Amino acid sequence: MRYLKVLRLFWTSAISAELEYRLNFLIAALSSLVNLSGSLFSLFLFYRTGYQFQNWSWEEAMVVLGIFTLLQGFSSTFLVPNLNRIVDQVQYGTLDFILLKPISSQFWLSARTISPWGTPDLFFGVVLIAYAGNRLGLTASDYLISLIPISFGFVSLYSLWFMLGATSIWFVKIYNVTEVLRGLIEAGRFPMVAYPAVYRVFFTFIIPVAFLTTIPAEVMLGRSEVSWILGAGFLACFLLILSALFWQFALRFYTSASS
Repeated sequence: MRYLKVLRLFWTSAISAELEYRLNFLIAALSSLVNLSGSLFSLFLFYRTGYQFQNWSWEEAMVVLGIFTLLQGFSSTFLVPNLNRIVDQVQYGTLDFILLKPISSQFWLSARTISPWGTPDLFFGVVLIAYAGNRLGLTASDYLISLIPISFGFVSLYSLWFMLGATSIWFVKIYNVTEVLRGLIEAGRFPMVAYPAVYRVFFTFIIPVAFLTTIPAEVMLGRSEVSWILGAGFLACFLLILSALFWQFALRFYTSASS
């Protein structure tokens, strides 16, 4: 309960500060709409001649794109405004003050602020999924059960991003590394069958992009095996625990700003 109260204070103050610049929300919404239009156009280029990804119709591919858009919204709302600042905390020595606070430093760094400018992506992702789902005749239970692997995907993405942010203790500036991660995640806008076999293996077992978009989409469409859902859950738990252990390991090498 103490952490929930702290989280409410964090997010209330962050939203109040961000809403002082309301024009930014309109700009963010237009940017999200343009990006989504570009993604739909890219997908349309595959399907315009009657071609389709193996066992993936146009509407089913739109479900994958919708989940990818949700992922982008989650990143813009929660991950980018928090985890990208770890670099600054280390560089300017303000991480010292965070480590002295009577709460988990990982919690503070991961949840200190929130950006409402990512909500348009969340909204457009839901709209796209609802539209495609309506065309496919999906039911409420299909949407609800897909929330499980989608949540696992959010946790996995957070854990990967946080571990990359933690490496700033050694390398200080890791902006390019996080951009590489975001670039790899871009592969999730299409079903995994769109890529050659070697890339499918890479995006499933090395960088788990498949667990972020394709597998949740298959669950929503009712054609994923239970083993893949369990695998997504195991991966999310493993990465979350690993991120906590990695952070504690990284802190052993942090010498603070005053040393």
